[in-house]
Amino acid sequence: MPKFGVLICDIDGVIRDVRHSYRRAIQATVAHFTQGQYEPTLTDIDQLKSEGYWNNDWSATQELLRRWGKAVPLEAVITHFQKLYWGETEAPTGLITQEELLITAEYFTELSQRGWGWGFFSGAPRREAQYALERLGVSSAPLVGMEDAPAKPDPTGLLRLVATWNCPPGTPMIYAGDTVADMLTVRAAEREQPGYRWVAVGILPPHVQANQQAIDSYTKTLQQQGADLVLPKLNLLIPESVLP
Repeated sequence: MPKFGVLICDIDGVIRDVRHSYRRAIQATVAHFTQGQYEPTLTDIDQLKSEGYWNNDWSATQELLRRWGKAVPLEAVITHFQKLYWGETEAPTGLITQEELLITAEYFTELSQRGWGWGFFSGAPRREAQYALERLGVSSAPLVGMEDAPAKPDPTGLLRLVATWNCPPGTPMIYAGDTVADMLTVRAAEREQPGYRWVAVGILPPHVQANQQAIDSYTKTLQQQGADLVLPKLNLLIPESVLP
């Protein structure tokens, strides 16, 4: 049992940069099914995800197509998306191989040394989330992936992960994520299990950090949807300093 509390992290946009992988796969899949007539910008994707209910990138892609006026079965969206993102072999060969890690394993080693438990809750398919954790060097960390729980902002997956530590009431539970759905998930978990000390930390994904206007807008959106704190990088998060 951790001495001080638990830090749970999202993976996409927090642990790994998905600008040129997941986001690119969304753009290219929409362009494919619209015969090149529409390719959403990163801002278009952010605006959709700011609604809080499009955390799953397959569903987000299908919804962008629907709003453009094209009805595409989800199975067809998934097939094309995964061909681009993972590749067509058992081992990854697609856009996933281009992802840059945004943190090092040393950050988590130091958390353990300071008495914190830690794990990962991601809406990504489990093998894709596990691929990132293997590259990071923390492959044995507790992980709840897409197949393990309903999509965010449903808090089931977060609460399931929290339960693995069997912590007493009053224990700090910090969740760091980069989307509105992540913030809503924390607030929903707080309503279901108010005995813990819940803290929602927003992490600005790399693609919004190009200019101050984008940073301010994205920060405001996360705060409006429940973020207690917003930071540009996970490694700036010192859990002890954000407790209420």
